Amino acid sequence: MRQLSSRLVYENQWLSVREDQVTRPDGAQGVYSVVDAKDFALVLPFERDGFHLVEQYRYPVGARSWEFPSGSFPAGVTGTPAELAAAELREETGLTAVRLTRLGHLNPANAMSGQRCHVFLATDLKPGRPEREATEQDMRQEWFPRGEVERMLREGVITDGPSMAAYLLFTLRT
Repeated sequence: MRQLSSRLVYENQWLSVREDQVTRPDGAQGVYSVVDAKDFALVLPFERDGFHLVEQYRYPVGARSWEFPSGSFPAGVTGTPAELAAAELREETGLTAVRLTRLGHLNPANAMSGQRCHVFLATDLKPGRPEREATEQDMRQEWFPRGEVERMLREGVITDGPSMAAYLLFTLRT
């Protein structure tokens, strides 16, 4: 596919939406809408054969969601994916990891966005106080045994796509 032109449709501090005029491989022209958003890191905090999960209200689905801690740098802040993973872990759970191991990356919505999720395993965890953002004040954290996390995945309690894919990356490495 070849881009002929691009037009910004909407933009805020978290994302932008653009509309691209494209030529498809068969020569037909069309429109492709793209959501551009910052890459983010997702962390699997693992200890005692279980995981720390966070739960928060997710407005688009109108429900609370159990997930692995994740997020992106705030505006004006940059760093490596590992630095981002460490920051998100501390912010959402208060935990710090002696060891962060990169498990891989994934594109959570590659049909509409080039956004990338960097996945890390956090081990040798040290407790601390969460440093949650204002939008995360309703967040709670809980540790679950690995078997319980797998039950939550099987039964649709955990439905967050990046968390599900990150768990697959974890199982492929263990």
